[in-house]
Amino acid sequence: MKKKLATVLSLILLVSFVFTGCSGNKASSGNGSNDSSVIKIGVLEPMTGANAAGGALEVEGIKLANKLYPTVLGKKVELVIVDNKSDKVESASAASRLVENEKVSAIIGSWGSSLSMAAGDVVKNAQVPAVAATATNPLVTQGNDYYFRVCFIDPFQGKVMANYAYNKLKAKKVAIIQEVSNDYSVGLAKFFTDAFKELTGDENAIVAVSNYNTGDQDFTAQLTNIKAKNPDVIFAPGNFTESALIIKQARQLGIKAPFIGGDTWETPEFIDIGKEAVEGATFSTFFTSEKPITKESEKFLAEYKKEYGDKEPSAAAALGYDAYILILDAIKKAGSPDPVKIRDELAKTKDFPGAAGVITLDENRNAIKDAVIKEVKGGKFTYLNVVGAN
Repeated sequence: MKKKLATVLSLILLVSFVFTGCSGNKASSGNGSNDSSVIKIGVLEPMTGANAAGGALEVEGIKLANKLYPTVLGKKVELVIVDNKSDKVESASAASRLVENEKVSAIIGSWGSSLSMAAGDVVKNAQVPAVAATATNPLVTQGNDYYFRVCFIDPFQGKVMANYAYNKLKAKKVAIIQEVSNDYSVGLAKFFTDAFKELTGDENAIVAVSNYNTGDQDFTAQLTNIKAKNPDVIFAPGNFTESALIIKQARQLGIKAPFIGGDTWETPEFIDIGKEAVEGATFSTFFTSEKPITKESEKFLAEYKKEYGDKEPSAAAALGYDAYILILDAIKKAGSPDPVKIRDELAKTKDFPGAAGVITLDENRNAIKDAVIKEVKGGKFTYLNVVGAN
């Protein structure tokens, strides 16, 4: 009787183990095989949660690049997409699945600096290179030889928007409303503050700094405080959903000061949520379809139109595309899918022609690039001008 019971328990444990193992890989579209005819590239993105729209834009560009360039070294390139659910803990876990279970040669992502930073130690310890498409906080690559990016960083972006506020909008007093739970938002607010104080020569040029958390819906208290300070401009470098709600509620409270922000605003959701309230909102970003910079820009725009119709390509899609073709170029130069050899080739990147401009990586693995200024006008993101990196 005891022997039969032990056998039954063993079977239950075996079945339980099999199903637990399957559920652990549900987010991955890869097969986890060791097929030598395939080279795997991991895609670490928020496909659900607060940042899902941003992740979807990057994946759009990555998939297009994979369709146009499906092979390297005579092997098929397989994308293994995992959902980090807009959550830092889940982002580290998803990165671990890519390197341990899927054995990817490199990783693209994640949208959102905090989500990329959460995966930093995983890729560093596993010695698998990661290329962020739009993560702009300096800490993403700092002290991590295995993290790269194809976008500019926030010290530059903060300076660009401080210059815009001071020179174009003639602002002398600015209020800041920041997403305090978001490393990107806090970092960009700091770099803007430093640059704006330097421009004005006034230590009191920032008249208010208000905080909120990701997912908040009511900003009445913060905006009432800002209204009392009567700023010339409001800088709101947060996630697209909350930023659109902030601007909408500000207009309802009678606040007329212009709003300026960062690259995270460039999603269709920003306009869908904010509607006419976000008309005139201005922000810095990485790319515009109105000014193709390279032959690869022209190819990207033509192929994007074929794939997605009249939809306007976003900067995030162009940079996702660039992250993919840069990794393929490194694999070709390495002559191998070995992650360490790919990392070494990525570190040598100079004058690489991408869809969103020419990419040269500095000693900290950050792209040196110009910034594009856009405005919401007529319900669309419209190009204003380009600001140089030098």
